[in-house]
Amino acid sequence: MSTASAPSPAAGRPTLAVASRFAFRELRGGLKGFYIFLACIALGVMTIAGVGSLSRALTEGIASEGQSILGGDLAFAIVQRQVNDDERRFLETARSLSEVATLRAMGRVEESATQTLVELKAVDATYPLYGTLALEDGGDFRPRLEKTDGLWGALAEATLLARLDRKVGDTISLGRTSVRITGVIKSEPDRLSGRAVFGPRLLISEKALPDTGLIRPGSLVTWVYRVRLNDTGIASNEAIARFTESAKAAFPEAGWRIRSRTEAAPGLTRNIARFAQFLTLVGLTALVVGGVGVANAVRAHLDGRREVIATYRCLGATAGFVFAVYLIQILTLAGIGIVIGLIAGAAIPFIAGAFLAQLLPFTAAIGVYPQELALATVYGVLTTLAFALWPLGHAGEVPPTALFRDRAGSSRRWPRAPYIVATAIAVAALAAIAIVLADDPRIAIVYTIATVAIFIVLRGVAIAIMALARRLPRARSTVLRLAVGNIHRKGALTPTVVLSLGLGLALIVTLSLIDGNLRHQITSNLPEQAPSFFFLDIQSAEVPAFEALIAKSAPDGKLQRVPMLRGRITALQGVPADQLKGTPAAAWVLRGDRGLTYSAELPANSTLEAGEWWPKDYSGPPLVSFAAELAGELGLSIGDTVSVNVLGREITAKIANLRGVEWESLAINFVMVFSPNTFAGAPHPHLATLTFADGGSPEREIAVLKDVAKDFPTVTAIRVKDALSTINDLLSQLAIAIRAAASITLIASVLVLGGALASSHRHRIYDAVILKTLGATRSTLITAFGLEYLLIGLATALFGVFAGIAAAWAVVARVMNLPFIVLPEVALVAALGAMTLSLVFGLVGTWRVLGEKPAPALRNQ
Repeated sequence: MSTASAPSPAAGRPTLAVASRFAFRELRGGLKGFYIFLACIALGVMTIAGVGSLSRALTEGIASEGQSILGGDLAFAIVQRQVNDDERRFLETARSLSEVATLRAMGRVEESATQTLVELKAVDATYPLYGTLALEDGGDFRPRLEKTDGLWGALAEATLLARLDRKVGDTISLGRTSVRITGVIKSEPDRLSGRAVFGPRLLISEKALPDTGLIRPGSLVTWVYRVRLNDTGIASNEAIARFTESAKAAFPEAGWRIRSRTEAAPGLTRNIARFAQFLTLVGLTALVVGGVGVANAVRAHLDGRREVIATYRCLGATAGFVFAVYLIQILTLAGIGIVIGLIAGAAIPFIAGAFLAQLLPFTAAIGVYPQELALATVYGVLTTLAFALWPLGHAGEVPPTALFRDRAGSSRRWPRAPYIVATAIAVAALAAIAIVLADDPRIAIVYTIATVAIFIVLRGVAIAIMALARRLPRARSTVLRLAVGNIHRKGALTPTVVLSLGLGLALIVTLSLIDGNLRHQITSNLPEQAPSFFFLDIQSAEVPAFEALIAKSAPDGKLQRVPMLRGRITALQGVPADQLKGTPAAAWVLRGDRGLTYSAELPANSTLEAGEWWPKDYSGPPLVSFAAELAGELGLSIGDTVSVNVLGREITAKIANLRGVEWESLAINFVMVFSPNTFAGAPHPHLATLTFADGGSPEREIAVLKDVAKDFPTVTAIRVKDALSTINDLLSQLAIAIRAAASITLIASVLVLGGALASSHRHRIYDAVILKTLGATRSTLITAFGLEYLLIGLATALFGVFAGIAAAWAVVARVMNLPFIVLPEVALVAALGAMTLSLVFGLVGTWRVLGEKPAPALRNQ
């Protein structure tokens, strides 16, 4: 055995420089035994660095192109009305003004009765103030919107032409008129700035809008006014702020939503932040799982160096010196893994940017972001310390005699208090950073608590498995006796296998069951209770004729109709909405416009949970019924006030009662239902749903669509099954992305499992050669070891499946408030996968062990 000479006590207290010299001398032998260690650290750091850098690239890209995405330096959005003369004169004080109207309508082919929902956009002559609207065949789009041969021109997305089987030069019906398709939209600069889109774009001139008949009193149309403050150059933030404050001061009750170029696409920015947080937590999970691999590698390394450590101690080295030597080694190796992860993570935006370039309507600011890389580095260092300090401290405190004598594995004694405290500090720092920097701290807190709980539970499961194996009756079969004995013996692989596979398996099962339950709600449960159609923009004068048509076209259908307005919450309890944040679950209520209605009676699909409903003939001050769950999230209770702006008029109502709402029914539901006298005299359309008792056949639904399109061309009909199909497609894409991200944790689990088997290689060799010396055959040993891994894998699979089911139930039933079902195929596939991984990795390692010759192994013991 060759070791460097350790300093004697007479030489004085060893310095950090001396410890470093000893540490690096030992590392001259290479990285053998640390490849799994490096892979675990690199994988987690790469994920965190890559996700953070890509998220930053996207948000920076949105910010840098804010003017083009927003369509101006500032945008003023109003629902259901255009600006009045005073408001327009104010907006015209800017250098340039552009008016755009957006609404949903039905695009139809008269000769075939084919129709589809379209996102209609009407633009004026100055559109766009920033950016360029590009066509597939190039050229200026403006002349193509003009009226030619009695027909207005229109530009369409390729998706719209495919759905209606139309081409350039063909006509489609739009409301009470027809338009000719004169070009195909390639890119739209301000597409991201608007609301969520559910149909393909159709762009027309604002001059053509009156001919469609779609703009009527109370129509659900959004008017957006973009202003440009400078003819040349970029307006300063100060100029934008001054114009904004002037608008608020001059028209405090205008009801418009004002956004600047820094808020060009708030919805997209929020979604990027949320998905980035999810992926960061996935990366952190991979790091934490990899931390088990770090601990295994450290224990294996110290176990292999126990004679060296004993020599150090015999020559006078202190426990602190031993600790310092191996801590320096581990941090050096972690640094290598972190650098590898940072390089890979920094490259992710460049790789992803090449794929996203064709999909994003803006240019991502691809680059290297030091702040994100630094954060990933901190995560990597803290994870290494959290999992390495405990075994390092333990090795430093074990006396030399125990190191020479202990041949079966590390002792179970705990390290001294300073090492335990240091480990706790590293874990606390890791959790604190994850929580403080999270977009939604609540999710991060739940994640942190759940991670700690899962580690404790997994440790308990491993102890329970070992205890059960220890108490099983002695088997007659030698193979079974060996397998069961290996499960509970000192230094067994059981805790590591359970921990490494259990966490990854539980995560995969949870995500798969959540996805499966959402799909089941969409494809199985909802059609039995959901309406077949939503009809929008039914004018009050059309209601009798519309109801008569439905009664004739669908005599067995149930029509539900309610008045509908659009309004924006401006204040709660007198506090302006822009000063309120609310919880993440209810923050959406305070953003943008909400659908509003009024009713003399408690709406269907609602239950009164608190307060009293107003009398049918109520004529007092405005009252409002608020959704109970959301009221709780916003801190509202009965007697509180809610102010909304509707059609430029601000109305303050007192909360009279709280309602439980069945959102999952897809029936007509509103956050706020007002007393009937609240909107007396206000023009508004009606919203209706049509439900068939048997769900409705496609033929009957198409017949209803044809009849409504013929007699009420300005009414927008949304077929719910088409909308559900679109949602299902989105869920499929999201599920693929989430599973792909979650697979990173599973990869980390597999790496840890491989590392655990590698770390036990020396002990397995000793066991195998002893048994072979006593007469055990190769087939006996491989069967015994294989059965051991299979039993551990089975126990881990059972835990992972049950833990995943419990977690998925909590999310679906408690958070989403949806019925939960167990999907046996998901559980079966996950269980088989865990057992297969455990068995395959175990047998691969066992095969190497069986190839060792007994004589050298016995001679070196």
